[in-house]
Amino acid sequence: MKKVGFFQSVRLKLIVVYILLLLLGIQVIGAYFVSQLDKQLTSNFTSSIDNQLNSLTFSLQNAFNAERDGDSPTLEDEVQGLISDFIEETQSINPRKLQILNSNANIIASVGTRDDSSDIGKKVTDYQLTNVLFIGEATEPKFKREEGSNDRVYVGTRPITDETGEEVLGLLHYEVYGDDISRQMEEISSIFAKGTVLAIVVTALLGILVARTITKPLTEMKRQAQIMATGDFSQKVNVRGNDEIGELGHAFNDMNDKLKLAQATTEGERRKLSSVLSNMSDGVIATDRLGAIILMNAPASKLIGQRFEDIQGQSLIDVLDLGDQIEEMGEVEETNSMIIDLSNDENHLLLKANFSVVEDENNEMDGFITVISDVTEQQRVEQERREFVSNVSHELRTPLTTMRSYIEALNDGAWQDPDIAPRFLDVTQNETDRMIRLVNDLLQLTKMDHKETTLMKKRVEFISFYESIIERFEMNKDDKVNFVRSLTKKKMYVWIDKDKITQVLDNVISNAIKYSPEGGSITFEASTTRKQLRVSITDEGIGMPPDTVDKIFDRFYRVDKSRAREMGGTGLGLAIAREIIDAHHGKIWAESREGEGTTVYFTLPLMSQKRRDKS
Repeated sequence: MKKVGFFQSVRLKLIVVYILLLLLGIQVIGAYFVSQLDKQLTSNFTSSIDNQLNSLTFSLQNAFNAERDGDSPTLEDEVQGLISDFIEETQSINPRKLQILNSNANIIASVGTRDDSSDIGKKVTDYQLTNVLFIGEATEPKFKREEGSNDRVYVGTRPITDETGEEVLGLLHYEVYGDDISRQMEEISSIFAKGTVLAIVVTALLGILVARTITKPLTEMKRQAQIMATGDFSQKVNVRGNDEIGELGHAFNDMNDKLKLAQATTEGERRKLSSVLSNMSDGVIATDRLGAIILMNAPASKLIGQRFEDIQGQSLIDVLDLGDQIEEMGEVEETNSMIIDLSNDENHLLLKANFSVVEDENNEMDGFITVISDVTEQQRVEQERREFVSNVSHELRTPLTTMRSYIEALNDGAWQDPDIAPRFLDVTQNETDRMIRLVNDLLQLTKMDHKETTLMKKRVEFISFYESIIERFEMNKDDKVNFVRSLTKKKMYVWIDKDKITQVLDNVISNAIKYSPEGGSITFEASTTRKQLRVSITDEGIGMPPDTVDKIFDRFYRVDKSRAREMGGTGLGLAIAREIIDAHHGKIWAESREGEGTTVYFTLPLMSQKRRDKS
């Protein structure tokens, strides 16, 4: 997870918000304070100026109303002296201009920083000043800005009247600097600004501490969430208070416990499911609603011959080659199961697929589960069963039909014919004997299939046993067949049922004699390979096609059915031989080429030296 930078963190946002709120409060308070202070200072200044000017106006009024003689100073000199003394006595007033006008609007005295003595005696034409002379009312004093310096100046005009107050004798025009107000406001603003900066610094430090107390638990929760994302639920968040953040910490720890329990439950279920899927003999394939493969167990991978990683996300229809049976996965809901043929040139493979629909919490189709199983052997057994029933029916029908025909002929009077009757009876007897042999062989195979046959095993020296059987056949064979023996002189002991192995050898040797041509040879061999005895019987008969060699041990299978039936065979001899050899933990097989003869092999386990000594 990407680390959050300081400039993107909640801590900085809290500090900034904290400072902005403080600044807003300070600015609101400061604006109100400065405004009220400015009004108060201005009020004090104007009140002070007005009081002092009242005194000056009174003195000027006395001067204008005084009687003059030859020894008395002139009005101009007395007025100039009054305003000069007034400036010296009132240090708090800093006049820009202080002028006295007579009733003719002529300047008779003037002082101030903007005083120009050359203006004395000049007539003032300013409308506002002359208007005061005529009306006799003072103008409302006001502040204005001096051009050039932008300083505040308090400007006003007062009339000078006679003793009755009815006649205007002159006027007092004043312009006074308000430097004290501006200076005090600047000093106060400077102090206020410094206090604001100090407050911001202190607030920032406190904000960092406060933000840390808030963000530290959040940082711990973030780190714990990252740890939980890895599957580790062993750690918990430290709760340091009972406020909202503390409650959040408790809730986080409670969630941690519940997630731990949920993960343990989920992991247990996952392991159970994984164990079930892994140990199932059947294959399981899960798909989404569109039929894309999302899960497959090992047996399914083995059955279809493809790895899950290679087919993940592919369509089930394409993987199982279901295009000939269904066109889209929606049809699977109507198809409970089907047989899939995945056979190729090398292997014959039939799979049975059972489909089931997976529904979500809204009972809507969310995917499919396909269970596949190998039914190749089952189908083969079923086919063999059908063929077996067909073969048994056919084998029994032929002799029964023959017997019926001959018996009907005998019933029709053939029994009275001394030449035909014995021959008909002989055929009927032979067919009866063949059916008896067939039934006996079938009973024997049935017992062996149901493990009802008990083998009477004992220690047997096989070479001498083999020799005795060969000699028995050699005494009864025709001269047209030659026996060739290639047997080891070494004694070999086996643990076998002599009667059953005798039956095997009888079947194999009988077939070799039947199919050997005139003048042909039958070769008998016996040798050892590792811990097994290997026996082979080779004839020089007509042989068999390579694709039929493995089938001669199947029940009722005959390479040349007509010839085998003429020789009285039931087609079960080699099948019985295979069952007997399998019961002895051996193996039987054949090799053959057309026109070159056939060799039948079988193996039997040799007895160990230790067991041979005990026997």
